[in-house]
Amino acid sequence: MITEADTCRKYILPKLYSSGWNDDQISEQKTFTDGRIVVSGKKCFRKKPKRADYLLRLKRDFMIAVVEAKASYKNPGDGIQQAKEYAEMLGLRFAYSTNGYGIVEHDYFTGKDKDLETFPSPEELWARIRRAENIINDFTANRIISPCYHLSGKTPRYYQEIAINRTIQAVLNGKQRILLNMATG
Repeated sequence: MITEADTCRKYILPKLYSSGWNDDQISEQKTFTDGRIVVSGKKCFRKKPKRADYLLRLKRDFMIAVVEAKASYKNPGDGIQQAKEYAEMLGLRFAYSTNGYGIVEHDYFTGKDKDLETFPSPEELWARIRRAENIINDFTANRIISPCYHLSGKTPRYYQEIAINRTIQAVLNGKQRILLNMATG
C-alpha cells in the first residue's frame, strides 16, 4: 500500500515542479508551531506541533499557500479542513489538499472550494492576490514580497512573519494612496 510519504515523493512534488514551483519555494514537512503547552496539576507537557506537508512561498519571506497531502488511496479533499486550519493560522489565502491525483483548492478571496488537475503557478497565485487586494502599483507589489532583515541565525516565528508582512503591506498601501493623492491633487 502506498503511504502518504510515497504519494508526496512520487506524485505531489512532480506536480508542484511541473506547475513552476522550485525547491526554494517549497518547504516540506514544515513545523510552524512548537505545540501548545498544557498544564495539568503540577505537571505540564507540550502537545504535538503543527506541521504542514508543504508550505509554498513566492519569495523567502512571503508564504502564499499550504498543501496537505493524503495517501493516494484517499480522496483528494480529505485534508482540506486541516489545510484550511493551517492557512488561517498562517494568514494565507490559498489552501490545498491532494492525494497526488486530484487537487482541491480553497480560495479565501472567493470563499469557495474547487477541484483542480494541476497546482496554480507561483505567478498565478501572486496575480490573484494582487487583483483581490488591489495591489496595482508594481513598486508596492515588489516591496511587499521583498525579504525582511534577519539577524544571523534567527528566523521570525510564523506569527511574527505574518505581522511583518501585514505591516509592510499596510504601510505600502497607505503610501500608495498618499502618492496617488499627491499626483491628482
